[in-house]
Amino acid sequence: MTIEPMKFSHVDRVAQIEKMVYRYPWTRHAFAGEVVDNSFASYYVAVEDDEVVGYAGIWIILDEAHVTNLAVCPTRQNRGVGQMLLYHLIKVAREKGALRMTLEVRFSNRKAQDLYKKFGFVSCGVRPNYYRDEDAMIMWLEDLQRGHGFEDAEGQP
Repeated sequence: MTIEPMKFSHVDRVAQIEKMVYRYPWTRHAFAGEVVDNSFASYYVAVEDDEVVGYAGIWIILDEAHVTNLAVCPTRQNRGVGQMLLYHLIKVAREKGALRMTLEVRFSNRKAQDLYKKFGFVSCGVRPNYYRDEDAMIMWLEDLQRGHGFEDAEGQP
């Protein structure tokens, strides 16, 4: 499996996965805009056997990175794809000088919360009505430049 920068040619597959995973998915147009027009955005895809199986994105504004999306095709979940994508986002954010990283996650999405906690994110608040049908938990990873114990000797999660 490889992690590659998202290209416009990946947008259709990414939008497909988004529809499979989320109740209120981003549109194809939204992803295309992120890849083509948003200078703050960095998006990546996980590719296995020439197929996009997951994707993740961040916005880096000043010294903060904000995880915008992270999703894995349902048939490829629980195989470490999400871990690889999150690790890559953290690595990119560090390289671009971000000092801390944040994200929002549904309170009902325990699997995602567990992944984020494994990487050192902690719950720091609530965004009421962030999703159409649910509040969001705000999570932060402080001191991004410091290792958080999730890397092994090869720098992999």
